[in-house]
Amino acid sequence: MENEFDLIVIGGGVLGTFHAYHALEKGFKVAILEKDKAPQSATTRNFGQVVPSGMDTKWQNYGRESLQIYKELQSKFDITVRQNGSAYFASNDEEVALIEELHHINKNNDYSSVLLTKEECLAKYPGLRTDYVKAGLFFPEEVTVEPRTMIHRLQAYLVQEKGLKLLTYQQVIHCSVQNGKAEVLTSIGNKLLAHNVIICNGSEFKTLYPELFAQSDLEVTKLQMLQTVPQPSDYTLPGSVLTGLSIRRYESFHECPSFNEIKSREEKDALEKKWGVHILFKQAADGSVIIGDSHEYADVKDMDDLGYDIKEDINAFMLAEARKIVDLPTYEIQRQWFGIYSQCKNHDVFEHSIDGQIHIITGIGGKGMTGSAGYSKENINKLLM
Repeated sequence: MENEFDLIVIGGGVLGTFHAYHALEKGFKVAILEKDKAPQSATTRNFGQVVPSGMDTKWQNYGRESLQIYKELQSKFDITVRQNGSAYFASNDEEVALIEELHHINKNNDYSSVLLTKEECLAKYPGLRTDYVKAGLFFPEEVTVEPRTMIHRLQAYLVQEKGLKLLTYQQVIHCSVQNGKAEVLTSIGNKLLAHNVIICNGSEFKTLYPELFAQSDLEVTKLQMLQTVPQPSDYTLPGSVLTGLSIRRYESFHECPSFNEIKSREEKDALEKKWGVHILFKQAADGSVIIGDSHEYADVKDMDDLGYDIKEDINAFMLAEARKIVDLPTYEIQRQWFGIYSQCKNHDVFEHSIDGQIHIITGIGGKGMTGSAGYSKENINKLLM
């Protein structure tokens, strides 16, 4: 087996794959080692919303770069990208004030957004309840992807067109620098060498460097989501739909002048706070609608405390809230699941280098689908210059 590369990426999720993509674009010889048959963690268990509008200024810049990368890739190979925009719906005067302030911020940042009246919202989004929406903010440049298939198509493109070596069932059990080369050993006895290794998988970070992992400020988040059966063929809910609870949660709104005062007036014991719920909708390619999501947190050492079950009371609450916002033709649920991602408590992302050639890059949290493409481009330029 070919075993020497310029770069080995450990972990085939969206963060690892986009690091590989940018290295390939620079002409480097790259391999991805994926411990499973295919990526199956946070990258495939999310909404598939690419929404720079929800990020603070720093990460919005990465997200906007990501949008261009997604669209360029889609022009060459179908990775399920649909440019159908994102809309935030305000349900009261406080939320209206926040979307107006964010619109002004984005105007100054030269990022396109459009304020929508109540009537424009109702006309554009079928089923949106008139007793819920007061106004909206639309971001026309934003896209959606199909998370269960996007990463597989992206990797297929990189293998077919860019020469990526994708090695699956390759659990890494050892990684160190020997004689000027990073040496990687897998559980099935393969030894690979590279000038640089990037570790984008939290579980292998834990296995390879347990002391460093234990000292990190990583925490994990468990999110629950639901998916309806396909809606009738004549029903379309365009793009990403974000609601008043999203307005009150997303980082971009933290930069609004009235945000802190508005947050201070919220009910402290509300269920949406207890479970970290903010209601999102996205219609998938098959016509079904994904609804969510919730957020429960634990330090990485206590992640088992989150459990492996789906909490029905959380799902029931999310469905009840969703029905207050959009009258879907059917709310019959065909699938429910949870995803777990890691994030840092005190940093944007966990970054640590060992011997100058092994780079641990993980804990990007909920920014992965939106921010990874742009962030990875900058990171590859820094690490492989």
